[in-house]
Amino acid sequence: MASTLKFIPEPRTVACDVELIDYISNALDRRLSFQPRAGVDTGPISLVEAGLIQQIKDLGWNVEFGGHHQFEEITVDQDPPAGIVKRPRLVSRVSKEVATVIHDHIKAGKLPVTLGGDHSLALGTVGGTFAAYPDACLIWVDAHADINTIASTQSGNLHGMPVSFLMGLNSQQDLSTMQSPAAVAQNPEEGAPFAWIVPRLDPSRLVYIGLRDVDAGEKKIIKENKIKAFSMHEVDKYGIGKVMEMALDHVNPNRDRPIHLSFDVDALDPSVAPSTGTPVRGGLTFREGHYICEAVFETGLLVALDIMVRLPPA
Repeated sequence: MASTLKFIPEPRTVACDVELIDYISNALDRRLSFQPRAGVDTGPISLVEAGLIQQIKDLGWNVEFGGHHQFEEITVDQDPPAGIVKRPRLVSRVSKEVATVIHDHIKAGKLPVTLGGDHSLALGTVGGTFAAYPDACLIWVDAHADINTIASTQSGNLHGMPVSFLMGLNSQQDLSTMQSPAAVAQNPEEGAPFAWIVPRLDPSRLVYIGLRDVDAGEKKIIKENKIKAFSMHEVDKYGIGKVMEMALDHVNPNRDRPIHLSFDVDALDPSVAPSTGTPVRGGLTFREGHYICEAVFETGLLVALDIMVRLPPA
């Protein structure tokens, strides 16, 4: 593997944070939860308790553990749905805070590793990376595309929508439906959710790996925007080595762009990783998932990593 990272100076430092946006939607009110399975709110911290920090240190990295951020002060009754979209103000507020943290870590020369949690956190993690490196590319490993727009979503769950916000696919008319005139007058930032997001993600710098549960509306969006996507069909057909080669050739042909790797655990087959809120059969093997991470690290271009949606073991 690469002994040096282009964007991470020596001594190499991981800034590890546990960000639980799902705690708000999950633990406070399970009936209106983003995730139907209990435990997503405690899964990420269980990785830390199981010794993750020491394991990273054993790999030769310094580690700064930012702690377990749960945002307990936000309550469900303060954030009613905006049309079909659930928790817009809550998710916007937390994501903005996360974006600032990620941006600051990167500017300080650290590698941010974010443990979640709900994949709507990518609004903050990816947003922070692209604020620091506007020319970065995004490798999204997931069973789901998470690219529904306000217009296409059938559930209103924001964990299925982050990529559309990062790419600027929502119309101003649709965005305005989430605004509350009364709330804007009282607090402009809270009353206009996601107004802080600058859509810097170009479709040519996004690649999906592991897709197998994609909504009809998402398929249309992916096709219309010519987004490169490797479903499990391509993984089976070509093998994970060739898929990674093709994926990197697409988003990073000259191997010079910073890479943000956002890895949802549900990309793995449930027989390998049952600890996820949204399991889908027919996923990546343990070695395929591991190889993806190895291949990205070998480029020497990794600048941020997300590990999302993990439950604690039963």
